[in-house]
Amino acid sequence: MKRLACLICTGWAALLCAPAQAELEAKRLWLNAGFYSAHFDTDKGLRNANPGLGLEYRIDEDWSATAGRFINSDNAHSSYVGAYYQPWRWGSVKLGVVGGAFNGYPKAFHGGWFPAVIPVATYESGHWGLNMALVPPLKDRLYGAVSFQLKYRFAD
Repeated sequence: MKRLACLICTGWAALLCAPAQAELEAKRLWLNAGFYSAHFDTDKGLRNANPGLGLEYRIDEDWSATAGRFINSDNAHSSYVGAYYQPWRWGSVKLGVVGGAFNGYPKAFHGGWFPAVIPVATYESGHWGLNMALVPPLKDRLYGAVSFQLKYRFAD
């Protein structure tokens, strides 16, 4: 837990020290309540609803910082910290990857932290947004899914 707090503090400190063009603005901050994961292995009794709390801050048109905590598909608590890089557009949908570190998966690295890079698409309109990620399976340690993350921004 101390490592997570250190990672989050370091990430937010870096964000606060960013260039003047990326000043913190409420309209760039998104709040989410976890994920919904449509798993490929439907017969394994995995948890599809993954409630939690997370933040995402849009640094510029292509980059966002993110961190949060949720109950994962194995019914264990997981934390994450990372960054979205979405340089491509398909209409009003942003395409790219989210890279970062995750923990809390009992069968993956003994529940410890591990890196991941995941393809992601994002749609944002007004106060609402949706991140959609393709989570690849990792042998029998992590289960593959299409993951949906609904997000809300208080300022427009």
